[in-house]
Amino acid sequence: MARASVSKTECCRFESYQACGKNNKMVGKIQKFFSEVVVELKKVNWPTRAELIEATWIVLVSTFFLGLFIGTSDFILSRLLGLIIK
Repeated sequence: MARASVSKTECCRFESYQACGKNNKMVGKIQKFFSEVVVELKKVNWPTRAELIEATWIVLVSTFFLGLFIGTSDFILSRLLGLIIK
């Protein structure tokens, strides 16, 4: 059985990746993307350990007080609503 003269696979199965220009362009784009990512990550001013710990504590304390405020507000409003409904 002979193969069709025109392949409908478009570089998917029968042609080698070397023969298909689409795949070479895609691989080049991916390599360029990751090399640019590395360059940009080198520009980042990463926080020191002390700065990171300080920021973490600020987030944890703020979260605690916000949760306390929301919980207290919910409790008070539910009691008031209960009084209004009775």
